[in-house]
Amino acid sequence: MADPITLFLCGDVMTGRGIDQILPHPGAPALHERYVQNAEQYVRLAEESNGPVARPADFPYVWGYALEELERVAPDLRIINLETAVTASDDWWRRKEVLYRMNPPNVPVLTVARIDCCALANNHVLDWGFAGLRETLAALRGAGVRSAGAGERLEEAEAPAVLEVGAKGRVLFAACGSVTSGIPWEWGATEDGPGVNLLEDLSADEAERIGTRAAAQKRAGDIAVVSIHWGGNWGYGILPEEREFAHRLIDAGVDLVHGHSSHHVKGIEVYRERLILYGCGDFLNDYEGIGGYEAFRGELGLMYFPTLDPATGRLVRLTMSPTRLRRLHVNRASAREAGWLQEGLNREGERLGTSVTMEGDGTLALRWR
Repeated sequence: MADPITLFLCGDVMTGRGIDQILPHPGAPALHERYVQNAEQYVRLAEESNGPVARPADFPYVWGYALEELERVAPDLRIINLETAVTASDDWWRRKEVLYRMNPPNVPVLTVARIDCCALANNHVLDWGFAGLRETLAALRGAGVRSAGAGERLEEAEAPAVLEVGAKGRVLFAACGSVTSGIPWEWGATEDGPGVNLLEDLSADEAERIGTRAAAQKRAGDIAVVSIHWGGNWGYGILPEEREFAHRLIDAGVDLVHGHSSHHVKGIEVYRERLILYGCGDFLNDYEGIGGYEAFRGELGLMYFPTLDPATGRLVRLTMSPTRLRRLHVNRASAREAGWLQEGLNREGERLGTSVTMEGDGTLALRWR
């Protein structure tokens, strides 16, 4: 086997609103929500729930335990779904109520964690209009952070980011999004207009388009990953068409499917020895203190560390580090919280042919048939 490649993947990373307000360069706090008009209120909610947050917080603060774990595991690439516009634009999308933006001077919050690439095909990257999208793309480029899933035109939005992994090979990372996650139809990139790589549906034709485009540049030793923002915020169910779509991507040459949008972790499948993460849950946000859906434990997350064989694209192993959001940063989950995540993954994985075991260091390891 060739030298394996290990990735860091996680669910939604939202660095806007309350998170942006505690960083060194907070942007304008004004919001256009029905019940909250100032982003500072989300900081207050978090503090009322779990105690004070020192401000300004330095850039490493929000990552907390995650930075230690990234150093311990030392993945070859670090990839996230950035569910925030990086912009000072005031051109807010009038038909959306919840809008996320981070002030561009706070983009070091990504570089301090050495993020290599961001998926942008989600339902918040255009919250502040097409000008906001352009500023987001420019801010990431200026910081040396690659992106996929959005661009000045469809060709750019579809194109995978080519991520070099030294002598080990390359990872081709593409991103797309579905209207089922709340992405407006108007956000879809066109042949001559900006936007996101939007799925028309979850049909075989769309799976062929996405999968073939993602794998078109593959050469020996390359791994193709497709990141998908799909489905609602709550609920463990995986629709038959979602499962079929993921399978068809792999049949088209994709080696790993990275799904997100759900605010909690969902079941995991291994199909043809390729990993499918149907929903990675939220990893970083400012939802602390907001009531509702407590049964899903949305504050609990996972750091996914899949290791793949670049010669074949097959999954070698998947380890996961359990986390908990508290005081607007990532903490290590307790043994009880990790056990709760393990129980849920085993329950949901039963019909998908997977289970997880608790390792001696408190991480979770995937088992599959």
